[in-house]
Amino acid sequence: MTASPSEASEAPQQPRKVTLYRNGSVYTAADPFATAMLVDGDTVAWVGSEQAATSIADSSMEVIDLQGGLLAPGFVDSHVHLTETGIALDSLQLGGVRSAAELLDAVAHSAGSGGAGPVLGHGWDEALWADPALPTREELDRAAGGRAVYLSRVDVHSALVSASLAAASGLEGLDGASDGASDGQVKRAAHTAARLAARKLPADARRSYQQAALAEAAANGYVALAEMAAPHIASIEDLQLAAGWNTRGRTGEAVPEILPYWGQLASSAEHARAILESLGVPVLGLAGDLNMDGSIGSRTAALRSDYSDASGERGSQYLSVDEAAAHIAACSVLGIQAGFHVIGDAGLDAALQALDRAAADVGEQRVRAAGHRLEHVEIADADAIARLAQYSVTVSAQPVFDALWGGEGRLYAQRLGARHTAMNPFGSFYSAGVPVCFGSDSPVTPLRPWSSVRACLEHHNADERISARAAFLGHTRAGWRAARYRNPMAGQLVPGAPASFAVWQVEELMVQVADGRVQSWSTDPRARTPLLPALDTGSDPVCLQTVRDGVELFSAGSLGS
Repeated sequence: MTASPSEASEAPQQPRKVTLYRNGSVYTAADPFATAMLVDGDTVAWVGSEQAATSIADSSMEVIDLQGGLLAPGFVDSHVHLTETGIALDSLQLGGVRSAAELLDAVAHSAGSGGAGPVLGHGWDEALWADPALPTREELDRAAGGRAVYLSRVDVHSALVSASLAAASGLEGLDGASDGASDGQVKRAAHTAARLAARKLPADARRSYQQAALAEAAANGYVALAEMAAPHIASIEDLQLAAGWNTRGRTGEAVPEILPYWGQLASSAEHARAILESLGVPVLGLAGDLNMDGSIGSRTAALRSDYSDASGERGSQYLSVDEAAAHIAACSVLGIQAGFHVIGDAGLDAALQALDRAAADVGEQRVRAAGHRLEHVEIADADAIARLAQYSVTVSAQPVFDALWGGEGRLYAQRLGARHTAMNPFGSFYSAGVPVCFGSDSPVTPLRPWSSVRACLEHHNADERISARAAFLGHTRAGWRAARYRNPMAGQLVPGAPASFAVWQVEELMVQVADGRVQSWSTDPRARTPLLPALDTGSDPVCLQTVRDGVELFSAGSLGS
């Protein structure tokens, strides 16, 4: 059986604390001019003006001066990997590497600085190199002095591995053990085996990595994270550790709430029920990174036609339509969320065919009611978008993918040619009524929510841009809705809603829309639209405090009573 993780995270009764935040701006639908907010325990009790705040303040309250800052609903990241994020934060940072030689130098330096166990690294992207040739396994072995090496590509759908790790993982003969150009890179089944071998970590190390990821999230204004666990990524113990942070909140470890998913294929309702019972922790669904296909960068996303830079290559489809349909039907019968990792248009075709078959089997209404979700959905035409809307499927997207790889001359244009212009169609999703929520896919992109909001405003295709308000809602309230969260008021700051928010130091507040022609009215108070930080200043707002259910998760120490 599944249950909301929040049910396990309810803390024991504590003396009720009342806090008044004042002298700032409050992003709330209750009052677009609000400058103050009262928090009673774990709940928003009141929002209003500075004058009213003066009249209600008394000695029983803690009064916090916002110093002109913005108090807004906390962010929800709708797609993260906690342990992977922690490892990436603590391992070799390879995003700045621009050649195989530089990468080998980085490995040699890391191996020479001491330590035991594998040399771990993340973030290399050969599409940015003048010469995209990758190092061999033997070169990695020599650089690491014989230590095992696992270096994940930026998309985490392939990796460079040393000969020693390949031998320990039993990669020979596995699908994706060599791409024909360099035997250092592994994909598909071989990548899964290599990653699992490199992730054989003691419990205290896993816990430390997850704790680092949670601290990073809290310091950037996140109050909840959807953990996309799956057997090809890590063990059930890793999922249990992640979901367990909700319970450990009772002991005083204040962290963002975990919204856990498990990406394991079910063949029937009975099988799905058995999987859920075997997990030992409640999950929100058998969804997330249950891979229908791979990624554009690793050329494993399933396409209708060849990659523009690899004739004859159309990626990989990991699940058949029949398998996906049985999974959707099983989850629909149980009333839980199903979902898949889908990036390519052929992958999406298969997922949509599976929805059709599941609807024919168990009924369209039952499929719609389960609130299924698809992760990424980067290539979708008008017909596919209409069918997503038909089945009320939520798209969980990553805007920074477009900021990093969209546009002329960048990765998507290299891999897909003219097809890249229609990728990540956020505006089309919204226009068609497809529910959309946003996340980072950390460690693929950093836990930087305002950069993600900006990416929606500055989409490389002007027709697919959305307003900052729409993007902000997609990163906050929509994240709770996508997880079918039990409190419908989550993600907004109105009386009675959970007191989950972040305070930001901002340079300027305004309304930002995709069409600059209508931006001039944005600061007119008659618009009665809550204001958000200006995102064209060259820097992101700075997080000063993060609070979840009235409990402080992070403080920069600059807010005073």
